[in-house]
Amino acid sequence: MSDRDTANASAAPARTAVVIPAAGRGVRLGPGAPKALRTLNGTPMLVHAVRAMTASRAVSLVVVVAPADGAAEVRNLLDAHPLADHDSTRTEVVVVPGGETRQESVRLGLAALPGDVSAVLVHDAARPLVPVDTVDAVAAAVREGAPAVVPALPLADTVKQVEPRTGEHAGEPEPVVATPERALLRAVQTPQGFDRATLVEAHEKVALEGEGATDDAGMVERLGVRVVVVPGHEEAFKVTRPLDLVLAEAVLARRRANDGF
Repeated sequence: MSDRDTANASAAPARTAVVIPAAGRGVRLGPGAPKALRTLNGTPMLVHAVRAMTASRAVSLVVVVAPADGAAEVRNLLDAHPLADHDSTRTEVVVVPGGETRQESVRLGLAALPGDVSAVLVHDAARPLVPVDTVDAVAAAVREGAPAVVPALPLADTVKQVEPRTGEHAGEPEPVVATPERALLRAVQTPQGFDRATLVEAHEKVALEGEGATDDAGMVERLGVRVVVVPGHEEAFKVTRPLDLVLAEAVLARRRANDGF
């Protein structure tokens, strides 16, 4: 490679990619299709989630991690729906088979990223309605040097720490042991953003310790890396229970009425 080629390669802009783990079954929504394939306004939640990512001009690649036995089905599903509505360079969307756990699926998604990706957002398919401004804010914070970024909201409810009742005592009233100061707590959402090398290191080292961290930022924290918070959005809620589907449909109806979404 010539000196000019080397200079051009080093000057090439680093890219931001999104990994969407969508291999789970979503048992809390009841029997039927995997959670990510449940429909909102006739469109699968996964499609809504991918659209939310491709709406951000900061994102150039989306990697969807599908059920190991359903990657072809997910690819066909995405091909059947328009995924972007802006005229700039179209965001590439690829599908790879996932693993048995969320951690394994994210790791497989990271392994599918090309070498020029330096920033990675990890987004839950079950948060289909996150606004593009939230995606942009997370991506911008990573580009500005934060190794790990999470969008989050202040808590509206008082939170109690309890002593769980298990085994023969399951179902009994649980004693309260502490009341954390609500002003110091945040409800974390996705997409969470990371310097790629930091996230890869977390999955290589922390994942070996077994389950425990409930999100990727928690894994990064275990490395001793600082995680920062940017404002989240009330519409980035997680669709987990049947009532959440009703709320998500209401949000979509309001968007259609307000701006033709």
